[in-house]
Amino acid sequence: MPKSAPTKAPKAAAAAPVRLSVRKTYKLYVGGTFPRSESGRTYLVDGDNVALASRKDARDAVVAARKAQPKWAGATAYNRGQVVYRIAEMVEARRAEFAALGVPAAEVDAAIDRLIWYAGWSDKIAQLAGNANPVAGPFFNISSPEPTGVVGVVAPASLLGLVSVVAPAIVTGNTVVVLAAGPQVAITLAEVLATSDVPGGVVNILTGHAAETAPWLASHDDVNALDLTGVTDPELAAELERTASGTLKRVLRPRGKVDFTADPGLRPMTALLETKTVWHPKGY
Repeated sequence: MPKSAPTKAPKAAAAAPVRLSVRKTYKLYVGGTFPRSESGRTYLVDGDNVALASRKDARDAVVAARKAQPKWAGATAYNRGQVVYRIAEMVEARRAEFAALGVPAAEVDAAIDRLIWYAGWSDKIAQLAGNANPVAGPFFNISSPEPTGVVGVVAPASLLGLVSVVAPAIVTGNTVVVLAAGPQVAITLAEVLATSDVPGGVVNILTGHAAETAPWLASHDDVNALDLTGVTDPELAAELERTASGTLKRVLRPRGKVDFTADPGLRPMTALLETKTVWHPKGY
């Protein structure tokens, strides 16, 4: 009898290739773009790579903020309010990303509401902060608020805290350079800003260590005001105040812990406004 052909062993199923997920690198946000630090440095935060901003990055951010400031201040207050409202819309659309970073849903809601609140004040704050002054003579004497200019901000780590210091500054016509304590949340917000009609340079966000970069903002001749709300070290805050005095900066330094869930009032906006008073003769 003929021999039967040997049977072949079945081929083993090919193992599924192992796919490595792409780890996100949180870059800086300067002039409407997302550059790496010019130093090439990064640091780890909860396993994520985050750009470590340098003095040069801070200077580049100030240049971008100064370039954007005149046009942003020259926009109508109503238009600035529309832009800030658009930020709120985009945060609402991307709330799942903030939730993935551990931001509670209630805090995302509060941040959205805070943005809408400031958007509503954009074309109303001038009426409260300005005035037609009574004078003895045939003149009009009018005081009107104007933005301070470029504001350096050491921001709190929370989303609500970040929104609460950035929104009042930009809605009144200032541009900001933000030193972010919570880098992943801050750069995720930057991604929102980049798709929210905010002109490049109006908001610039640097990640890293405030103790390293904040002194350069405090001493920079082209930074007009300094908001130290997010500084937790009293010695660093005092040193930044002393440094800022060399260029006659306006400094905002809250005393004690700030409750960002409370009604912020008008102070965060009026603190970053200058008052311009003009005289004009009355016609006869």
